[in-house]
Amino acid sequence: MKFKKDKYKIYTPEEIQRIKESSLIVGKTLAEVAKRIAPGVPLMLLDRVAEEFIRAHNAEPSFKGYRGFPKAICVSVNDVVVHGIPGTQILQDGDIVSVDIGVYKNGFHGDFAYTFPVGNVSIEKQLLMERTKKALYLGIEQAKIGNTTGDIGYAIQRYVESFGYGVVRDLCGHGCGRNLHEYPEVPNFGKPKQGPLLKAGMVICIEPMINRGTYKVKTEPDGWTVRTIDRKPAAHFEHQIALTEYGTEILSSYEGIEGLKN
Repeated sequence: MKFKKDKYKIYTPEEIQRIKESSLIVGKTLAEVAKRIAPGVPLMLLDRVAEEFIRAHNAEPSFKGYRGFPKAICVSVNDVVVHGIPGTQILQDGDIVSVDIGVYKNGFHGDFAYTFPVGNVSIEKQLLMERTKKALYLGIEQAKIGNTTGDIGYAIQRYVESFGYGVVRDLCGHGCGRNLHEYPEVPNFGKPKQGPLLKAGMVICIEPMINRGTYKVKTEPDGWTVRTIDRKPAAHFEHQIALTEYGTEILSSYEGIEGLKN
């Protein structure tokens, strides 16, 4: 995804609040999907549950029809990193599955993702998920006015590569507000103080995509499904944040998802 470098999107506090409304619907939708994640469940059921829930909240699924994407959500299992198209595939015990959802309401998009275990997963997969999620929050700690996208990417890369994981280079986070994908790109690798400067009023999605093996990926013939080339599993976590004069605010929420574990 390429962005014009002179097109920073700066949002007012009122606009950020409207973006947050869309983002919180994403969180509620993810919680509804999470209730259905279990061995034996077809991916298309998760897609149907999500789309019905989004539309019941007077919103639209951001992904459906976006550049021809055929479904409401992205569901990516095991070695599929992102952009998996939910179809007839059945979840199996021991799988991990990334669910990425976008919601469009009142002129603004919410967008974030979470990786779930299916049944009993291996220690290796569990650690991959835990560390990818930890990397997300380390990246968020560097998302502050005056820092750069390189500061975010460096924090993520330094942490996950200490475990021998691969940081996907071909895909990255992004701005998100009036449009689903906006400038700047937010890579999950980089060097401190390099890349676009972070400014007040920016809304960005930070989304580590971390592989158990090599960082290299390939896109399947469907034009969407991105898979690790060594077929080792990948994890994907994403939050949508706003940079404000009062600090960094996480607009998205995992509360509804993680509350199900209690």
